[in-house]
Amino acid sequence: MRCSVRSLNINYKVFGEGRPFLILHGWGSKSDNWQKVGELLSTRGKRVIIPDLPGFGTSDKPKTAWSLDDYCDFIEEFIRNLNLEKISLLGHSFGGSLSIKCSLKFPGKIEKLLLVSPACFRRKSIKKIILFVIAKIFKIFSYLPFLRKAFYKFIVRNSDYSYVQGIMKDIYLKIIKTDLSGLLEKVNVPTVIIWGEKDNITPLRQGKIINQKIKNSQLKIIPEAGHNLNLKNPEELVKLV
Repeated sequence: MRCSVRSLNINYKVFGEGRPFLILHGWGSKSDNWQKVGELLSTRGKRVIIPDLPGFGTSDKPKTAWSLDDYCDFIEEFIRNLNLEKISLLGHSFGGSLSIKCSLKFPGKIEKLLLVSPACFRRKSIKKIILFVIAKIFKIFSYLPFLRKAFYKFIVRNSDYSYVQGIMKDIYLKIIKTDLSGLLEKVNVPTVIIWGEKDNITPLRQGKIINQKIKNSQLKIIPEAGHNLNLKNPEELVKLV
């Protein structure tokens, strides 16, 4: 399906009928990657709605460099456009950090918050500082082929930055500067945290910290699982949901 939100054409999938259940995918992902989860949840009395977030899948890219707050404003308008009064909200990785922001901005709309390996901790590191500095230098001297090659080889070859284009590079740099560790204690929506035991993108120790900070939250762990639970462990994920 398609709709227009904030003057952007947005693609989204809908599975089943029943109580609205909104899924927000991670960075570099799309609604297609959550189709199996959507289908399984739809058999349990859920109307599952999965948008391609702006800049991902077949949705339009934002026209300016959005922050996490801008994405939150988009979700609020998306919910309003679909006339959804109350939703369960599941967010994975980047979508998890976005879901936390949404639960703080419009908690009255969210019945249950499900955080799947959310990327909440964005503390500064030497590697990130180098990335920001080199990214600015690279913009100035991007016409030099040898600099471009060195930049990707030594700085960002293991970073999502190297896989995005245009305005999404600026958005990526904004997103990874947004640390949510100081906001977790303010979350009052009933919360379930789901994590893969062997997650090497967002380690399990982060899930334990989030569980401590969000009062009355539950932490559920899928043994031997990694980061992409939607692709590798959809049945186990849906059982926990």
